[in-house]
Amino acid sequence: MLYSLRRGNVARASEVLADAFQHDPLWNKIYERESHLEKRLRVAFGASVRYCLKYGEVYAPSEDLEGIMGFVPGKYADMSVWRMLCSGSISSVMRMGLNTTKKMAPIFKLVSEDRRKHMAGHRYLHLSVVGVDTALQGMGFGRKLIGAAIDKSQREDLQLYLETETEENMKMYEHFGFRLLNKITLPIVNLPMWEMVREPQT
Repeated sequence: MLYSLRRGNVARASEVLADAFQHDPLWNKIYERESHLEKRLRVAFGASVRYCLKYGEVYAPSEDLEGIMGFVPGKYADMSVWRMLCSGSISSVMRMGLNTTKKMAPIFKLVSEDRRKHMAGHRYLHLSVVGVDTALQGMGFGRKLIGAAIDKSQREDLQLYLETETEENMKMYEHFGFRLLNKITLPIVNLPMWEMVREPQT
């Protein structure tokens, strides 16, 4: 049984995800030569958590929030300005600053276009974010969270779609039954991204 996050958990969930992604190549490139990375990541992931709470679901292994997983139905995968306003995410995006949003805009555009191309005509969940506190990694919390998303997709006969920024994570997701759809190079930051899907198993 997972813990279902509420609005009151957003700050703590953002801290957990900021810690989990502190060495992520994409975020480190986005904030290259900028100070206070952890604070900036808390703001960025605060937007993700609020968005998933509004349009999808956010879970942790327990009330201790050892890790965080958020997903949304495919029709809400694109974070439009209107949806960010409705979810309360827009304030976090504005706090990220103009320089950051300029870097991220072409990245989001390419990733969204690819997602729509790959998933056209399919019912799916977009696994938006999964992260575990670095001090607790390797203890099965990530497996528990991903397994729960897979169980939901199986019950509801939905595909699971995700993007990941490291080859290590790509191989981990393959272990869970995801298959690679495409490897792209992200604009501006010139980094790879792997786009993956998992079909429900009969």
